[in-house]
Amino acid sequence: MSGIRRSEKLHRSVLPKVNHEKRIAFISIEIWEIGAGIRPDTTGVDVRGIMANVNVTSEMKASGIHRTVLKRLLVVSAALSVGIGTLAFYLEMRQAEGLVLRLALEESRSFTARSLEHLNRPGTEHDLALRRVAEEFLQRHFVLVTFYDRDQREVLRAALPGTDAIAARLQTHAHVLPLSGEARHAAAFVDEGVLMHLMLPLGGDGEIPVGYFEGVYRVDEATLADIRNGVLGALALVVLTVLVAATVLYPIIMSLNRALIRRARDLLKGNIELMQVLGSAVALRDSDTGTHNYRVTLYAVRLAEAVGLDRARLRRLVAGAFLHDVGKIGVSDTILLKRGRHSEAETRIMRSHVPLGVAILSKSGWLQNAREVVECHHERYDGSGYPRGLRGEAIPLGARIFAIADVFDALVSRRPYKEPFGFDEAMGLLAQRRGGHFDPVLLDVFERIARTAYDEINGADEARLIKTLDEVVKSYFFD
Repeated sequence: MSGIRRSEKLHRSVLPKVNHEKRIAFISIEIWEIGAGIRPDTTGVDVRGIMANVNVTSEMKASGIHRTVLKRLLVVSAALSVGIGTLAFYLEMRQAEGLVLRLALEESRSFTARSLEHLNRPGTEHDLALRRVAEEFLQRHFVLVTFYDRDQREVLRAALPGTDAIAARLQTHAHVLPLSGEARHAAAFVDEGVLMHLMLPLGGDGEIPVGYFEGVYRVDEATLADIRNGVLGALALVVLTVLVAATVLYPIIMSLNRALIRRARDLLKGNIELMQVLGSAVALRDSDTGTHNYRVTLYAVRLAEAVGLDRARLRRLVAGAFLHDVGKIGVSDTILLKRGRHSEAETRIMRSHVPLGVAILSKSGWLQNAREVVECHHERYDGSGYPRGLRGEAIPLGARIFAIADVFDALVSRRPYKEPFGFDEAMGLLAQRRGGHFDPVLLDVFERIARTAYDEINGADEARLIKTLDEVVKSYFFD
């Protein structure tokens, strides 16, 4: 370990002399050593404890996920049943229509040859013959029969008693008798049952029709029952198939969902561990830096809660507060821990920790949440800060909140180069910088909560700070 420490001191002393890319390379090696266990983890962030809380939270939410999946499966199943059922109903009805047409044609054609010789001959004898044919039709499921001669003039009409409504309905529908070829037909579902309106040319195939037959065929109860049972059976089969499919899909969906949750949890755990490793790398530079990270994060959270910051921006603030000084990995000890004022050259090197921190975060998409704090926490409300000289509300809100928390903790904490200020003295120094360094509105809010936050955080030992920070992380990242 002593060899590692000497190597550590060596690369820190040369960091200011190398270019930006090489500094990143040195830092990457240092972070890798911490993650591999070569260097100790000094942050104390209880990642296992946090993940235990995640597991509990996941179990509590599991029943809600089950209910959600069941509801969605039921909705989809109902939609599929309606959609497929409608299609099945349409197909079944078309099939039923075809069946009724076949029955009607079979019965009508059995009489056509006998009626042909009487259609175009005048006289009582021929009329009586056609009447007998019509009566036979009416005994074979037809409720209305009409004969036409070759000129499409009505020769005879016969109907069963009580079918006047059907006859009147036919009169409201204009229809054209077929000149030749296939019969024309139309099915109707009415109170009287299923009716087939049939118009058939009379004559041999390929010949000019010698007359026309029109009839309304009513489906008998047995056939109607078969049609009804067929339609209901098809619909029942559709519903049963959809329900079976949903039953089979449910455990598959839940299994995939559990796998997705596990992967998301592992990814989140990895992101938190990455934040832990980066915090560890900073902690190696100064024995107090780790607890400073905890304190300044908690101060920032308490101020953010007081101003009503939404959960998404508060999560970004937590990540940024914990990693705000990650770029100081690239600043040598002689400058970082120097007592007294820095020279102009040393100040430039010291300020380079901001772009260096942004470069480190750029390696991780998740850690980009911390960027606004890391990049802007040294900006000042009056525009005199660095690195971009942003002014007023052009500075991200999270960075403005953090600036107050960072300076306050720096004032009331012991550092290698200074003794801590008392609470009142520190608040007086903050007040002197109102509207200059700090957002005056945010500073007003901080003045109202500062004493309570100070009593909670400043005197707490490392274990208590870690526990409180764990609670914050669980509350804003997992609940």
